[in-house]
Order: sequence, then C-alpha cells, then structure tokens
Amino acid sequence: MEKEVKDCIVKLVEVSRDAVVCSVDEEGYPNAKAMFRIKNEGLTTFWFSTNTSSIRLGQWLRNPKASIYFLDAEGFHGLMLTGEMKVHTDEETKQAFWKQGDEMYYPLGPTDPDYSILEFTAVKGNYYHGLEKHLFLTNEVEG
Repeated sequence: MEKEVKDCIVKLVEVSRDAVVCSVDEEGYPNAKAMFRIKNEGLTTFWFSTNTSSIRLGQWLRNPKASIYFLDAEGFHGLMLTGEMKVHTDEETKQAFWKQGDEMYYPLGPTDPDYSILEFTAVKGNYYHGLEKHLFLTNEVEG
C-alpha cells in the first residue's frame, strides 16, 4: 500500500472519536451502533466500553465476528475494518480503562457489573476515497 494512502487511513482513525461498530444477531443479520473509541493500537486493536446488559455484548459472546467503520462524510472517506470482538469483564481490564466521567454511564464505578470493555482485533480492511477502494490485511499495513 502506498504511504500516502496509509497516512490517510491513520489520520481518519485518529480524528474519529466515534466508530460504527457491528455485530451479528442470532438470525445472522448485521446490527450497527455508534460507539466511542477509547483507545486503539494502530489499525489492529481497538478498545470500547459498553454496558454488560447491552444487546450487542450478548451477540459478541455468541459470535465474535465484528466490523468497525470510520467515516469522514465531508471528505468522503470511509474505512471498514473486519475482525473479532472480545468481551472483558475482569476488574483489571475495567480499572485500566476507567476514566473520570465514566460514572455517568456506570454509576457504581469501575466495579459496576454493568461496565464491560470490548477489544476489537482487525484482520482486514477496506478503505474508500476518491472513487478508489483499497483492500488490505491489517498486519501488512502495520509493518
């Protein structure tokens, strides 16, 4: 992949606070929801927080296949990453990602049983801009 395309992909992720995160329901239909990205490690690993009681968390426990999508509507850039979602409910991971203000969503703090962390690991991507699409494996872009 050309350096300028890779730079555009990285910039799109960096300036995006939100991502559309997708799961698969029990009948095989995709489900999408906008979520705050709390951290990422390159284009391979992305972290989100969610309610343990959420519909999607249950879907990922049954089927970890997932995708995330970043969009710059004005510049007409889109990036879809496909991979798997892992659910973390352990205290160590929850403490590691807890930040001031999260009590708005999880009133009992980092030990709130309705607070979980999601770890998305991307395998491949599809970046679209300027009437061109760029398909890639994330481990090839990271290197």
